[in-house]
Amino acid sequence: MNSLLDPRITAEMAVLQREAARDSERWQARKASQQEAASSLSPNSDSIADPLIRMGEFYLGVSSQEGKLLYNLARSKRARCIVEFGASYGISTLYLGAAARDSGGRLITTEVHPEKCHATRELIIRSGLDEQVTLFEGDALVTLKSVDEQVDLLFLDGWKGLYLPMLELMLPKLSEGALVAADNVDHTAAAPYVAAIQADSRFVTSIVGDMALSCFAG
Repeated sequence: MNSLLDPRITAEMAVLQREAARDSERWQARKASQQEAASSLSPNSDSIADPLIRMGEFYLGVSSQEGKLLYNLARSKRARCIVEFGASYGISTLYLGAAARDSGGRLITTEVHPEKCHATRELIIRSGLDEQVTLFEGDALVTLKSVDEQVDLLFLDGWKGLYLPMLELMLPKLSEGALVAADNVDHTAAAPYVAAIQADSRFVTSIVGDMALSCFAG
């Protein structure tokens, strides 16, 4: 079974990839107004919540090759429980959700931005993955505390500065041999995560491109 061939999923993927390709245009528009925006920031604008909410216009999705890699990792692992930190508009959610369906498992995904949550919920329904995918809205460091089963695959693709706290939260929930995939680890904010997981003898880590892949050896 290959749910990536499901017409509902392929149709939604095509739309999302097309919109994600316009992120560079959105970044240029953001840069053009950056100076004006900086002058109007409140004293608390360096908090985590503010920049997260201001990222709402960007898709920040994985590429098709990265998405297929995630699908392959989940399928080869036969992951029964997959957790995703940072759904955004749901590109990676489709790949992981398809893998969850084909493996007889489920995906728990997270997102903090309200508009993205609304869009992703609708996406999950339209793509026919609503039986396999659950979306937690809000701060993932809070919402994922409720996960009470062993996690076979953890995908980190949210706010980079939260990668390490997220790993620490999910570590007791990881099954032996669980995979942890962290995207965009070349980002400066992900440096503490990379340093910590590479130094942790419980993990075997390799970095491929800008993604860190780690196996929890226990």
